Amino acid sequence: MPMRRLNSSDKRFDEELDALLAWEEGDDRELEETVRAILDRVRAEGDAAVLAYTHKFDRVENTTMASLAISRDRMEAALERIPGDQREALESAAARIREFHQRQKEKDWSYTDESGTLLGQKVTPLDRVGVYIPGGTAAYPSTVLMNTIPAKVAGVGEVVMAVPSPGGELHDLVLAAAAVAGVDVAFTVGGAQAVGALAFGTESVPPVDKIVGPGNRYVATAKRLVFGRVGIDMIAGPSEIAVISDGTPDPDWLAMDLLSQAEHDEDAQAILVSPDAGHMDQVLASLRSLLETLNRAEIARRSLENRGAMIHVQDLAEAARVTDRIAPEHLELAVADPQSLVADISHAGAIFLGRHTAEVMGDYVAGPNHVLPTEGTARFSSPLGVYDFQKRSSLIGCSPESARELGHHAAVLARAEGLTAHAQSAEYRVRADNKEGKQ
Repeated sequence: MPMRRLNSSDKRFDEELDALLAWEEGDDRELEETVRAILDRVRAEGDAAVLAYTHKFDRVENTTMASLAISRDRMEAALERIPGDQREALESAAARIREFHQRQKEKDWSYTDESGTLLGQKVTPLDRVGVYIPGGTAAYPSTVLMNTIPAKVAGVGEVVMAVPSPGGELHDLVLAAAAVAGVDVAFTVGGAQAVGALAFGTESVPPVDKIVGPGNRYVATAKRLVFGRVGIDMIAGPSEIAVISDGTPDPDWLAMDLLSQAEHDEDAQAILVSPDAGHMDQVLASLRSLLETLNRAEIARRSLENRGAMIHVQDLAEAARVTDRIAPEHLELAVADPQSLVADISHAGAIFLGRHTAEVMGDYVAGPNHVLPTEGTARFSSPLGVYDFQKRSSLIGCSPESARELGHHAAVLARAEGLTAHAQSAEYRVRADNKEGKQ
């Protein structure tokens, strides 16, 4: 299995690193036109369009919107049916995710400045949020937990889940996760039509204020097209992991960590950065042997061959600088003293400290969110969190005295901008007596 090797000392290293990181899904205008037509029809026809597309794409016949709805009773029944170890794992993960995200809640605050003006911020949860969960052959209960629990912690009034059920099949584990996370309303609807239903609302599906959750190209394109009418979390690219190793961890451990991302899809990216060239050779040998043990071996192989890499650096300080250029979704610091390296890292979606902290812990049970920025957007983006489900309103309250003081400067600036009504609005307060409304 060939795998790209880069050396930071090479003259063409910067060019080679840029080529490694380059990934474009392409400008698929035909796909966008298809998605736009689906959204337009859902907006115009509501439930009828949703049912037609569900019949066409999910092969679900003789159905109604009522039969596509998933009640809380059905979620709770699924929670009772799943094996005991799965329920225990779900509830343990949910508790850890909830505890972590409770610490992110923002609160109202205010103060009164020297002029007597009250200034502050009012924090309000969104009214209703839509959570999209991929369906089909795989079940993604962790996605339900990670997208729903922060919304509930934020105080969102209603969480609406959309999950496709191709051929009418729906995993109990997903429904059980919805019960544990606190999903309020759910529908077995997927694809761009689900995004349209959540964004515009139909006779049966309530319109939401924000849509979160991953999906295929149709879902991602639909989210991009409805952004502005509703909020969205992000347009996520392929999964990524970068591992900084000082050469001491077990090569098998690091190989499996890299494979854990490569097995997602052939566009996923797994990168090892180390000052120890011999250690990288050992990890590569482990990759070749362990690859054959995976049930998604061919996908992982193509990922490693097409987008994987091993980068040799001079020392750990340079390793930190290189990974900051990568700005990976996941960054493992497989070094003896990870805390000493954290200060040198500015750009990463999630940082995993020490060789015992596998990235998979963050995927499922550690507590921090696994919805992370990809494609270098960790330079300016953050993991999904409670703050994504709260909005902030500024508070401004002038006393008669502060209105006169602030109004003078406001009027000067407004006239400088040529906005006469702005200026006069401020000047009315400047000329006012203490009696409200009197000039």
